[in-house]
Amino acid sequence: MASTTVTVGSTVGLHARPATVIADAAAEYDDEILLELVDAEDDDIEPADAASSLMIMALGAEHGDTITITSDNAEAVEKIAALVAKNLDEE
Repeated sequence: MASTTVTVGSTVGLHARPATVIADAAAEYDDEILLELVDAEDDDIEPADAASSLMIMALGAEHGDTITITSDNAEAVEKIAALVAKNLDEE
């Protein structure tokens, strides 16, 4: 199992546009990729399937929050981590 932790780089957090970009990238892989908000105030927040923009938005991750990305596919973890860390609002 591959895992890495990154800081959300998008200035609006993981909302509509960044979540869609991440979900589209995750959908390119057959492996499950999970995003988990580190130190969430609400302990009931479940890890999100990175291929679902709605689940990503439901995390409520804001700019500067820490996210852990986990998958059996190390390449997928690396790619999704790079997107989470990037300011996807500038594109």
